[in-house]
Amino acid sequence: MNFGKLGLMALAAASAVVGIDTAQAQSQEAIERSGNTFHQAVCARATGRGEARCFAHVVTDARGNPMAGKPDGAAPNITPSGFGANDLRAAYLVTATGSSATTIAIVDAQGYPNAEADLAVYRTQMGLPACTTANGCFKKIDQRGGTAYPRYNSGWAQEQALDLDMASAMCPNCKILLVQSDTASIANLGTAVNQAAALGAAVISNSYGGSEAGAAASNAYYVHPGIAVTASSGDSGYGASFPATSPDVIAVGGTNLKRSSGGRGWTELAWTSAGSGCSTVFNKPAWQLDTLCGKRVESDISAVADPATGVAVYGPTGKGSQAGWLVFGGTSVSAPLIGGIYGALGAHPNAAQKIWSPASASGLNDVTSGSNGSCGGTYFCTAGAGYDGPTGNGTPSGPAAF
Repeated sequence: MNFGKLGLMALAAASAVVGIDTAQAQSQEAIERSGNTFHQAVCARATGRGEARCFAHVVTDARGNPMAGKPDGAAPNITPSGFGANDLRAAYLVTATGSSATTIAIVDAQGYPNAEADLAVYRTQMGLPACTTANGCFKKIDQRGGTAYPRYNSGWAQEQALDLDMASAMCPNCKILLVQSDTASIANLGTAVNQAAALGAAVISNSYGGSEAGAAASNAYYVHPGIAVTASSGDSGYGASFPATSPDVIAVGGTNLKRSSGGRGWTELAWTSAGSGCSTVFNKPAWQLDTLCGKRVESDISAVADPATGVAVYGPTGKGSQAGWLVFGGTSVSAPLIGGIYGALGAHPNAAQKIWSPASASGLNDVTSGSNGSCGGTYFCTAGAGYDGPTGNGTPSGPAAF
């Protein structure tokens, strides 16, 4: 399969700096920094009980203006700033491309009218096959399975663009089902998850989370045996997040990913803001083998999430209806990326349990350095040999762990 000629050419010098739609909550979020990279959460951090927020972070300048390419995209056969599809597949040794018999569902809140058109730009740029409503590859529905799409929200639309692009990168031949919930409540997002399961999705990706308050009553939304349900671990460092703490999902943490001259050709360490934690609600699954957390521990597995080593995405810039090339980070990158790998390789019926199996160790890269907070030096927030909270059991290394 031809993925096109890709190169990591930084477009920042030729990029247009675009502003943020001040009507959206994104503009109110603090500018954060990872190394020399500025970034900003696209969804408001403040949430109420029973509500979730997305975990996407867009790379910005020092004033919080996203650095975007020209609205019509980059020049042909040149990868925008950030890792492209071929880079991500190479980093995690994914050669399978999936099949149209497999559907990956992306569950997010709010509307995104240009989802299909923006996805087409990304896939064309990356040399991926077309995925459209017309050819049966792409489908967008509301949480009831219809077409009464919710109101547009630029932050959640950026999240959706990120999710669609990452699933496409890892499983270019899979079908994609985008399910948009009416609001960012766990009840509505969970209803969307159930809708995706009812329509036959093999993988359901969830790049959002909130507190564990009320989580026990909401967990039923995520119980879908035989379906690989991924959930982002969070972007606030050490501290549990639901639905990632559900024993019925694959909790996905985050790393800083860089090229290297030796070994596998890549190095990874824990992203400083990746989520992890010991649940206060859910009992420990029998398959989890760590010893300090008496309940469910997150994460299970991880992938790139640090905005400083972010990924290329084509989608809303936050300025009206303008679209462009952006660079994203957050565990909103890693959850759909892992979901896409499950789609490409075929999800194990007991996916999370399989990741914890000693036999899967050869299929994972053990991440042994980095930290996402203060936890007395324990593996809850400090990466080390074997299992740790921020990076789980490691990052993908080919098909064995899946």
